Amino acid sequence: MSALSGKPQRVLITGTAGFIGFHLARLLLAEGFRVQGYDGMTDYYDVTLKQRRHAMLLQNPNFSAVEGMLEDQVRFDAVADEFQPDVIVHLAAQAGVRYSLENPRAYLDSNVIGTFTVMEAARRLQVKHLLMASTSSVYGANTEMPFTETEKADTQLTIYAATKKANESMAHSYAHLWNLPTTMFRFFTVYGTWGRPDLALYKFVDAILDGRPIDIYNHGDMYRDFTYVDDLVRGIRLLIDAIPERPEDGVVPEGDSLSPVAPYRVVNIGNSEKVRLLDFVDAIEDCLGQKAIRNYMPMQMGDVPATWADARLLQTLTGYRPETDFRDGITQFVAWFRDYYGK
Repeated sequence: MSALSGKPQRVLITGTAGFIGFHLARLLLAEGFRVQGYDGMTDYYDVTLKQRRHAMLLQNPNFSAVEGMLEDQVRFDAVADEFQPDVIVHLAAQAGVRYSLENPRAYLDSNVIGTFTVMEAARRLQVKHLLMASTSSVYGANTEMPFTETEKADTQLTIYAATKKANESMAHSYAHLWNLPTTMFRFFTVYGTWGRPDLALYKFVDAILDGRPIDIYNHGDMYRDFTYVDDLVRGIRLLIDAIPERPEDGVVPEGDSLSPVAPYRVVNIGNSEKVRLLDFVDAIEDCLGQKAIRNYMPMQMGDVPATWADARLLQTLTGYRPETDFRDGITQFVAWFRDYYGK
């Protein structure tokens, strides 16, 4: 049950067949929420994996799902109108930093037009809280670490990051104009069971077990704030109840990213631990009991050498902070991967 009211909440989640959306829906269903899923089932990666995720969720009578693209505003509006959500959590997006170099238009269609569709529905239905996914990639060329929500983020390095920063700006304007309580959360290198095949951990484990080489960019001189998916969705779940309110006097508490002119806030969700990529690979090898064939590569265009979250605001708002050690997370992923693929 949510603190929003004394009855189970109705939550519309976009991207429920996706990696993070699936885990969030599963958590909310376990807590008695009613969840309406909406997913485009695009073929960016194996659709079978998405179908399996939805099939698991559909075993719960409090879950229903509709297949459709976010750019189809008529279809999305019909689903939202019928379900009448109290809360919308917008996770669906064209994901992948590297794919944005090959097909940038897909990011504008999904991440900008699609997000506009969701915001319009949230405004029209006057939902109690709109929560939307952003990314640590919006910090771009910033070098001051750990990244904090109150620092400027105007130097995005990929069209993917640029569309997510655009989402943040769009959301702020809607929060200001329509008094729509909105929280944007910035994810930091999420990994875990039922993960996407284009994510590093998935690719590394798959390649090592098959005896294929793995590509390690910037010759391994990379650092990431690896965040386990269960920790991430627990943070989202708790933020549902942390509804931002427009400050009456425009004064914002120190360290809070709350807007002085809107019920709008940005929150990092990260493990607050900067992990060297080579240590991550070492841990995968240890877990598999098998060495990787390492193909050291130069830095890829648009990539950044390090990410590291300051998650104090999340803890202030919810009393929670992610803390799964990356070695434990890798162990859980490998167990799932071997079971799922029979390897």
